[in-house]
Amino acid sequence: MSATDEMSAPEDCSPQARHGHVRHAFAQAVALAQRGFTAIELMIVVAIVGILAAIALPSYLAYVQRGKVSEVTSILGDGRVTAEQYFNDNLTYATFTCPSSTPSFTIACSNVSATTYTITATGNSDMNGFVYTINQSNAKTSQGPWVSGTATCWIFRKGDTC
Repeated sequence: MSATDEMSAPEDCSPQARHGHVRHAFAQAVALAQRGFTAIELMIVVAIVGILAAIALPSYLAYVQRGKVSEVTSILGDGRVTAEQYFNDNLTYATFTCPSSTPSFTIACSNVSATTYTITATGNSDMNGFVYTINQSNAKTSQGPWVSGTATCWIFRKGDTC
């Protein structure tokens, strides 16, 4: 066979030959897929997840705290409405029913007399240090990590002021 015969000879285009090429390409792809991740790739992923968690977790926890504060101040406001309705019917606050506590706040009534009351919500566990009050004059106070001293309003988030 001459050099020109080799160049002009057609390649094997039979289905078996094509199938062999496909099989070889598939085997290479499987070999790459089975290789897995390198240690550096895994370390990069762990670092990225750690950075995202460091940013997202404090924001999420603050969001949860704001939700619990909104819930308890709503309960205190409802308690005040209930006390005023009771006073309108009975001309005394002395025996009105104090609102129920929540898992995050203990609610107590104090200074209860014919003409006065104070409803106080004191934080438990994850809300430890938070204290919210309301009285018969609708005077509201806040104490806790978001407040320096006692605020004369309800503080709903870090950085709020009266």
